[in-house]
Amino acid sequence: MDILYLLIPLSVILVFLILGGLWWAVHRGQFEDLDAQGHRVLKDD
Repeated sequence: MDILYLLIPLSVILVFLILGGLWWAVHRGQFEDLDAQGHRVLKDD
């Protein structure tokens, strides 16, 4: 039972880190142009 006092706060911190990373990626424009990378791979320069 004592392990829950450690695991629950750690899991909450992990969730906040994941949400913070997702928020950072969205606001940095990581998901703006998803098709360009696929077309760049097919383009033969």
